[in-house]
Amino acid sequence: MDDEHAAGPVSTGALTPPPGSGIADWATDFDHTNEAYAAEAPAIWDDLRSRCPVAHTKRFGGTWLPVRHEDVSAIAHDTDHYSSVGVIVADWKPTVPAPQGFAPPITSDPPFHEFARRILLPAFSPKAVNPLEEPTRRFCADLMDGIVDAGGASADAAVDYAQNIPVRVIAHMLGVPPEDGDRFRTFIHRILEKPGQTGPVDEEDLMITYLDRIIEEHKATPRDDLIGYLLGLEVDGRPLNEDHIVGTIALALIAGIDTTWSAIGASLHHLATHPDDRRRLVEDPEVMTFAVEEFLRFYAPVTMARIAASDTELGGCPVKEGDWVLLPFPAANRDPEAFERADEFVIDRRRNRHAAFGLGIHRCLGSNLARMELRVALEEWLRRVPDFELSDPAGVRWSTGQVRGPRTLPVRLLRTVPSQGSV
Repeated sequence: MDDEHAAGPVSTGALTPPPGSGIADWATDFDHTNEAYAAEAPAIWDDLRSRCPVAHTKRFGGTWLPVRHEDVSAIAHDTDHYSSVGVIVADWKPTVPAPQGFAPPITSDPPFHEFARRILLPAFSPKAVNPLEEPTRRFCADLMDGIVDAGGASADAAVDYAQNIPVRVIAHMLGVPPEDGDRFRTFIHRILEKPGQTGPVDEEDLMITYLDRIIEEHKATPRDDLIGYLLGLEVDGRPLNEDHIVGTIALALIAGIDTTWSAIGASLHHLATHPDDRRRLVEDPEVMTFAVEEFLRFYAPVTMARIAASDTELGGCPVKEGDWVLLPFPAANRDPEAFERADEFVIDRRRNRHAAFGLGIHRCLGSNLARMELRVALEEWLRRVPDFELSDPAGVRWSTGQVRGPRTLPVRLLRTVPSQGSV
């Protein structure tokens, strides 16, 4: 936070940003889109929690970063002082006003939020997700065939595996060609990793142009998928408005892909560096249920944002109307005041009320889908590659922005199992 607004004493034992990062002190000038922040985020959160639990930067027009579970939870539940109309911090504020916002329901405020969320519940219920497990397992098995049957001793577990799975699942749900996944990756990089920092974009390469096209295709040829479901909805005898449909599909792309591939990649990174946990999962598959939740807690990928709807106070700091406030759920998940042995990965942790899927009214609608994808991805990887390790630790690169996960994850395949045919 700014020195004049420090909440409690600021110690002199601060975690020093690396040379060349352009950051003097994470407490007063953090930048979550900086490579150095991405690489050391958990250590930065721990450092801030001990000396300055609400950091501040003048970047992006003024942004706050609380790192205690108590503060993150309070903001997430406070819909009076904090608006969800802007959930991705950038140099500009959203142009689509509350209460709908651009990507309902995640950008929606009460009372519109309840309606926007309710109409999506059937599409992401356990009943709707269960039939997706078989095609997801096929996707994963096909990817593993490509990795293992190629006969190589190494792979990039992020690029060759994790980053392909949710892309295929979401394409399947939307009823669009699997090859459109390359477009999804471009959209995600521009919007989540480097918001507003990639320069001018040709109109044909904009996400909104792509969404308009696939919606028109679905209107011309109706089909049974998520877009078809939204186009078929009626509210008081009227179809859902098109802005709402476009925004909700955008949400599926933005919130349903990078978040899940980051969780899968981070989990594989953990297993590559913790052989005891890897052996435990191979020898005792029943522990996977608990392991999935602990992967989500310890490596939660998502940091959301809010915009202060009015002047308020946060941890003794004066938050002004219009300020950005980040909600780092991963930092909340590592708060020792909220979790026993918070800084340890406990593979069979029983009590685990983590915040990986958010807190408050915006708790992730897609949690059933994300859990299924993470579990299946890990099961299929371990089925074919039960023993592996990092081949180049220095080659691991973590994504910048508000979704954190390995973008490159070079691994050495120490033991592989031949394919047993289709799953």
